[in-house]
Amino acid sequence: MLDRYSVLNGRIAHSDEGSIPVDIYVMPDGDERAYLTDELGIDPHTLASSTDPDETPRIEFEDDYIAIILKYPKNYSADDNFLFLVKSMGVFLFADRVVLVIDEELPQLFTGRFATKVYTKQDVLLRILTQTIRHFESHLRVINMCSNDIETHLNESYNSSNLLDMFTLKKSLVYYVNALSGNRRAFERIQVGASKFQFTEDNIELLEDLQIENRQFLDQAQVYSQIHSGLVDARSSIINNNLNVLMKNMNAIVIAVAIPTFFTGVFGMSEFTDFFCRGLKWYVSYPLFFILMTGLALFVFWLIKKFEKH
Repeated sequence: MLDRYSVLNGRIAHSDEGSIPVDIYVMPDGDERAYLTDELGIDPHTLASSTDPDETPRIEFEDDYIAIILKYPKNYSADDNFLFLVKSMGVFLFADRVVLVIDEELPQLFTGRFATKVYTKQDVLLRILTQTIRHFESHLRVINMCSNDIETHLNESYNSSNLLDMFTLKKSLVYYVNALSGNRRAFERIQVGASKFQFTEDNIELLEDLQIENRQFLDQAQVYSQIHSGLVDARSSIINNNLNVLMKNMNAIVIAVAIPTFFTGVFGMSEFTDFFCRGLKWYVSYPLFFILMTGLALFVFWLIKKFEKH
């Protein structure tokens, strides 16, 4: 699907009347891919890399265009069950236009408040980089909120599903750390090749600021990942310890019940019942026997717990 934007009055507008066309291809079909490769001359492998989630960020300088492969966070929904994934996008800078290839719609790509205006294709590229970083920032905040919520539920109830959610968030943070690391290398290559991008001093200064922000969020993701690793290990140990305590209590209860059960089975035989209950009414002897067996079970349970402490 083709979505046309353009640079109009210092901003990127959803219109094709501006000075610099910005064409966004969302999951391009066969005809659109043929146009991109045959008419615009985009390398088919590079085009395929734009929608490949396993592709690493990189920069390619061609005769007619510059290709930038970046990572960005996949739009999250409740059906993802705390799994935050990353995807790839391809930004192609031509002499007269900017082409963006992605595999899902990003309605927030050119929205928001910005301190700088957009007049050139270099400004468009920096705007895309800015929004990509902000997208990671917002998702890291959501991950932290989800983590706090899951931790609260874990403190109230040691449910295995909550622990699995923590594992899922930990896995998501690994994806984010790898994506932000790859983007950092891409930013560094953009800075090294600033002359090929025809960046101005203001563009380079903004790029340096973006690099700092990207490193900050990379450090933040790494810290979150380390904290999650520690939390998951600690919670697993606590759950295993609680399970061991529960099994000990269950074993103590089984042993405490087994001993009175033995005496109950023996004295339940008719000859023993007649011998020991002779002279007593059944409504007296049976309650006395029940009380005796209950006391014996409680005594055995107390004895087992006392030995456990030593």
